[in-house]
Amino acid sequence: MFVSARRCSIQVLGVGDPGMKTTFAFFGAALAEIAGCFAFWAWLRLGKPAWLIAPGIASLILFAYLLTLVDSAAAGRAYATYGGIYILSSIAWLWLVEGVRPDRWDITGAALCLIGAAVIIAGPR
Repeated sequence: MFVSARRCSIQVLGVGDPGMKTTFAFFGAALAEIAGCFAFWAWLRLGKPAWLIAPGIASLILFAYLLTLVDSAAAGRAYATYGGIYILSSIAWLWLVEGVRPDRWDITGAALCLIGAAVIIAGPR
């Protein structure tokens, strides 16, 4: 996927390996988005304290910032790739944070999404 991402001119601003920087930006954005949204979920659905909204909002701001680090000739393709990574990260969150082991349908769905994201970003144009 890294070679394909380079071929489609997706890079993160800065020095170093663009593929690794892009990967960091996508996975960092996914973690920040999920954590920010989970703060609201915890408050509204799990009865946790309302002060969790403050770090949740900060996390959502970080999410938005990290996605701006991805430079792409076509933003929609970059966001579609991010969507596949977001789904994979959500399944990891389900298991690691919520303690719910993903079932075969979770894994199959995430795999299909990653395949779709790879087709979008790496398809010949």
